[in-house]
Amino acid sequence: MSMAMLFLLSLVLASSAPRLAVVEALVVDGLKMGFYNRTCPEAEQVIRNVVQTEVGMDRTIAPGLIRIFFHDCFITGCDASILLDESPSGDVPEKESSANGFTLHGLRTIDVAKSTIEAMCPRTVSCSDILSFAARDAAVAAGLPSYEVAGGRRDGVHSRMDDLPGNFPVPGHTVPRLTELFQSRGLSQEDLVTLSGAHSIGGAHCFMFSNRIYGFSKTSEIDPSLDPAYAERLRKICPRPRPDDDPEAAPKVDFDERTGQKLDNSYYQELLARRSLLTSDNTLAMDPQTRPLVEQYAKDDALFQKRFGEAMQKVSTLDVIIQKTKGQIRRDCRMVNKARGIRWMPMLHFPKPPKHPMLQMINWFIRGFQRD
Repeated sequence: MSMAMLFLLSLVLASSAPRLAVVEALVVDGLKMGFYNRTCPEAEQVIRNVVQTEVGMDRTIAPGLIRIFFHDCFITGCDASILLDESPSGDVPEKESSANGFTLHGLRTIDVAKSTIEAMCPRTVSCSDILSFAARDAAVAAGLPSYEVAGGRRDGVHSRMDDLPGNFPVPGHTVPRLTELFQSRGLSQEDLVTLSGAHSIGGAHCFMFSNRIYGFSKTSEIDPSLDPAYAERLRKICPRPRPDDDPEAAPKVDFDERTGQKLDNSYYQELLARRSLLTSDNTLAMDPQTRPLVEQYAKDDALFQKRFGEAMQKVSTLDVIIQKTKGQIRRDCRMVNKARGIRWMPMLHFPKPPKHPMLQMINWFIRGFQRD
């Protein structure tokens, strides 16, 4: 689709307004609601239209965008570092981590939004703001009432794969470790339970939970906390993993069997019914510290949706760059702007990390990513 056609389509779709916001604006020093009202007044609407168009063609884009947003903000803050294909320092970027890699979905949507806006308002709207707006619009496309997102973030100029090990939640973590990681980023245990509700849409590759349905322990082949009928359905979809399996070819299973394309409280109802894929999801219903909130959300969809919007707002403010001396407005979200008169290190040809065998991927997703 040409740029002109995409822009015309955005004008046609502009009349489709989302539901009214249910969340009060979260104000953070340096960020501002309607940040681009004067410099690029159509920016948020164009991003919204791009996301609506992309999600309309592929519903899996919605959970993919939310996931990219969370993975970006949780490591070094909302600086769009996850979007970089390379870093001026020559470090392998975080995008190449096995926690990201081929599991990232929706990067093209950000590229389309950025190129469309650059054609309208060059060097004005940051990639980190585009990602924050797009994550909100993805949630709305999946059924969440709209919420406001402040603008004014600047883009980071570094991205390091080595920033992830030990600092990022993985599917094998339980409530104590998850709480510790969230608190280290200024997020509460309530935020943990609430943001996990993003798993009411999207899905997981079989290797992310195969430890629960094959060889769980010396005394049980299947995790006894799983509903037996559900476990058998999973085993029919996911074959027993073999060392020579290709992780990228692993089947993918919806998190929510019932309303897998709608961002709602069905996720919490499924947790209580013992039908969850990941240990990190199941632990929320099993741990006495988090189970009461799981039960509350399972009964009150409106409460969950309101708090999910609030938690997403909170994430969007993590370690944002607002000083002009510490960030930039990238012209291409995949590359740091090249300064005039400065030659970068020849990093375009750095070797990519090798594809990891299935058993190593399983170990990482269950126990956490480790440095070599």
